Amino acid sequence: MAKSSGLGWTIATVEDAAGVAQDIRNDCTNLQFATPRAVQDVTGIDKSAMERLLLLADFSVTFNGVHNPAAGKSHAVFSTIPSTSVPRETILVVNGQSLTNTCVYTDYPLSRSDSGELTWAVPGVLSDGNVPTWEAA
Repeated sequence: MAKSSGLGWTIATVEDAAGVAQDIRNDCTNLQFATPRAVQDVTGIDKSAMERLLLLADFSVTFNGVHNPAAGKSHAVFSTIPSTSVPRETILVVNGQSLTNTCVYTDYPLSRSDSGELTWAVPGVLSDGNVPTWEAA
């Protein structure tokens, strides 16, 4: 497969509080996500370099976007974060590769800039203990 860009996402969905997947691609201007592994330092005093063991896998995401109060769009999905405690399936698909995780979203911060933009940056973290795994879409 040839190298590819991050243009033209096929899927970026987050479930709303009722468990219905909502497409937030049009409201989302950028995102950051990570699939880190914890490590344990097991270096003995007999070593001159670090020894580590891989531990638990994790996933985190922050969606950034533009406020959209229309039904089924970003505000409808994220505005319930402060009032509900539900895990939400999150699906990302780009370039034929899919990453699906169940997350808890921890904040719905809105920002109004001095020039008038109303934007948000919503953080989420893995909640179900399943290892984040990329798969062919």
